[in-house]
Amino acid sequence: MKTLAFIHSNDSRTAVGDFSPVVSVFSHYELGNTVSPFLLLDHLGPGVLKPTHLRKGVSEHPHRGFETVTIVFNGEIEHKDSSGGGGLIGVGDVQWMTAASGVLHEEVFSPTFSKTGGTFEMLQLWVNLPAKDKLNPARYQSLRENQIPKVRLNQGIGYIRVIAGEYLQHQGPAQTHTPMHVFDVFVPAGETLTLPAQEGSTTLLYMRSGRIQLLDRDALLEAQDMAVMSNKGEDVALTAVQNSHFLYLSGQPLNEPLYGKGYFVMNNYSEILQAYEDLKNGQFLNPKNVE
Repeated sequence: MKTLAFIHSNDSRTAVGDFSPVVSVFSHYELGNTVSPFLLLDHLGPGVLKPTHLRKGVSEHPHRGFETVTIVFNGEIEHKDSSGGGGLIGVGDVQWMTAASGVLHEEVFSPTFSKTGGTFEMLQLWVNLPAKDKLNPARYQSLRENQIPKVRLNQGIGYIRVIAGEYLQHQGPAQTHTPMHVFDVFVPAGETLTLPAQEGSTTLLYMRSGRIQLLDRDALLEAQDMAVMSNKGEDVALTAVQNSHFLYLSGQPLNEPLYGKGYFVMNNYSEILQAYEDLKNGQFLNPKNVE
C-alpha cells in the first residue's frame, strides 16, 4: 500500500480572467517533476456569476507542449480553439484539449449561463506530454457526462467517475499519451475505499470538499488539501470522515527534463524561445519542425 509523502495546500485565492475565486492547488513551478506527468491544478469556484450580456471568462491565448483537462461541476462554459475543437461544456462534462505543437483557444461562460447567471465550479488540470509528442498536431476531446462511466460504491451512494484509466473493468473514455488514472470521486461518510495505483507512479489526491483519513498513517485530509503519495507501493486506502468529493490522479512519471514559461511547457529553454518566436513570426500554428 502507498504511504503519504506529504500534504500540499494553498489557502490563497486569486482570479484567472473572470473566473474567481481560484485556488492554485499546485504547479510545476513549485513542485517540478515531483508531480510528473501532472503539471498544474486550479480549482475555479465555487463562485457566482451575476447575469451579464458580456463574454466573461478567459480570452484567446496560446498553449504548447501539454494538455488541459477541464471538469465542470456547476455552470456552463464555451470553448473555441484554432484546431476547430470546441463546444459547450456543461455539468458533468469534461474537456480534454491536447495543445501539443500549438493551439489558440478561449474559455468563456456560455451565452445561456451568462444570461441567467448562477453558481459555477470547475477543476482545470494540466498534463505534460512526452518529448516525442510535444509537437504532434493539436487534438480536442469532448467527453459528455453520459460517456463517462459512473461506478457505484458499496452502499450505492458513493461513486467513481472514470474519466481516464480503468476502475473495476470500467474504462474511461479519455485517450491519453501515457497510462494514467483520472477519477472524479464521491465517498459518503463512514465508507472505506481502495483506489488503484502502480509501483513507481505519481499519485495525487485533491480534496474538493469534506474530510478523509488515509489509512497508512491516520492522516486527515481537509478541503483544499492535496495528498502526495509515495512512489513506493501500490494502491491507496482511505476512509471518509465526512461526505467527501475529491479528484484522484495516478500516472507514471515521464522522467524527462521540464522547462515551463507562461503558456508553454517544453523540455528546455531554447524550445520555449522558439514558441515565442513562432508566435511573433506567425508560425505558431504551423511550426517548421512539426512532422
